[in-house]
Amino acid sequence: MSGNKQRTLNETSSPTEARAQFREGDVQPTAGISRGFAQANMIVLPEVYAYDFLLFAQRNPKPCPLLEVLDRGETRPGIAEHADIRSDIPKYRIWQDGELVEEVTDISDIWQTRDDLVTFLIGCSFTFEFPLMEAGIAMHHIDAGRNVPMYDTSIPCSSAGVFSSSMVVSMRGIQPNRIADAVRISGYYPSVHGTPVHVGDARSIGIENLQSPQYGDAPVLEDGDIPVFWACGVTPQAAVMASKPSFAITHAPGHMFITDVPDQRYMV
Repeated sequence: MSGNKQRTLNETSSPTEARAQFREGDVQPTAGISRGFAQANMIVLPEVYAYDFLLFAQRNPKPCPLLEVLDRGETRPGIAEHADIRSDIPKYRIWQDGELVEEVTDISDIWQTRDDLVTFLIGCSFTFEFPLMEAGIAMHHIDAGRNVPMYDTSIPCSSAGVFSSSMVVSMRGIQPNRIADAVRISGYYPSVHGTPVHVGDARSIGIENLQSPQYGDAPVLEDGDIPVFWACGVTPQAAVMASKPSFAITHAPGHMFITDVPDQRYMV
């Protein structure tokens, strides 16, 4: 979505309302939508890869904190009443042999031809953005109506079965005198990535150009902002590209599944 496109949903939209609009084809990043409710990344894999990915997630809880794993063929998650993961995310990505082949707004037709798919829902840092804002820490991408910037890094993940990858991170520019607060507040939410993995020099984690993220939109930075990086649930997509399973479905970066779970439930 262009950063200038009119957003039809906002922080006051309920999760049910947001999912209904996505089901009707409304496409927009979900940052800043449904204040107070957790959001989730998604990856769907054939059952033959499910155990390996479960191990990958358990070995890498910072980028891949599991919120729910659905049974084979199941499409209705427990963390969102009456929701359907085939239609209630604004944009999906279809992968074959590690290559992105299509972006779509509905994947219901795939379930007509396959009965072996297992869905994983993974915590998302959008969940703690509202608590950061409530503490007076600006989220510039939300203010600008843009997607958060996300980057491939040189930080290695622990391999599991067929899956290996480096970590993907999201970045938010924060004033130096608020970084300690951002670390403290996000640390209350370990199930949605928790504390940052890096603060400051992007090159030291393999990011050559902060203005050119691999996913999302270019960053919005104000004078004096320090880049702060959190582990990101797009890491499974990097694992798909690196490990090349025969088939996978993911959410499009920044276009999350909005759950019915209050974000306070994931607070420690």
